[in-house]
Amino acid sequence: MKSLALATPLALPTANPRRSHRSPLFPPIRVRVSAAIASSPAVELERRKLDLLQAVQDTQRGLSVTADQRSSIEEALVCVEEYGAGSPVDLAKLDGTWRLNYTSASDVLVLFEAANRLPFLQVGQIFQKFECKDRSDGGVIRNVVRWSISPLLEEQEGATLVVSAKFSVISKRNIFLQFEEVAVENIRISEELQTLIAPAILPRSYLTLQILQFIRTFRTQVPVSGPERRSPGGLYYLSYLDRDMLLGRAVGGGGVFVFTRAQPLTLQ
Repeated sequence: MKSLALATPLALPTANPRRSHRSPLFPPIRVRVSAAIASSPAVELERRKLDLLQAVQDTQRGLSVTADQRSSIEEALVCVEEYGAGSPVDLAKLDGTWRLNYTSASDVLVLFEAANRLPFLQVGQIFQKFECKDRSDGGVIRNVVRWSISPLLEEQEGATLVVSAKFSVISKRNIFLQFEEVAVENIRISEELQTLIAPAILPRSYLTLQILQFIRTFRTQVPVSGPERRSPGGLYYLSYLDRDMLLGRAVGGGGVFVFTRAQPLTLQ
């Protein structure tokens, strides 16, 4: 039995590791490249951004966040913010439309809370639209809220609330906002309301068509600044910015914001 055991492949003597040599024609390139990729700052940054988006995913944009989730989100925020610390804001990169994924700002959460309490009120997507592509000192920012009142307007996007402000860059990462006006536009009435205005069984007259057209193009705005009153403003710290993510903090305890890049937004 002993001789048979020695004859099996498992009993073959192994080479002395001190005497083993790798062929110079086949160096361990794959292992080295994989290790370099895994440890690269770019890959680590993408992993941290993904961790942050996963942390805010089940919070209803901040409405239903728990204390444990809030702590995890803050930790994930700081991990991403480390990559943007010290570098100035690139306004060309900031220009465009950003969709809100999460916030702890009370003035935004109150909208979600109202929609949660009132069955007829719906709050859809919220955006920040920056217009500063060819600027180096500032530009215009528009906070855009899609909302609706059921069953009068189309679901989620029956109307648009736009809060416009000018902003100026006052340091590498801080911008100062001066709010100018609040507007309601892009009214989209529901099919039920259209039927009440212009019943399908009757021919649509010139008057009814004019009413429908007026509603669709209706826009009203209220200025929040004027000669006799000071424009309200606020300091906004852009803690991180790249091609697809924007993180911000309202200075003074106003809350944090997590945005991702969205498709261009057209307003009236």
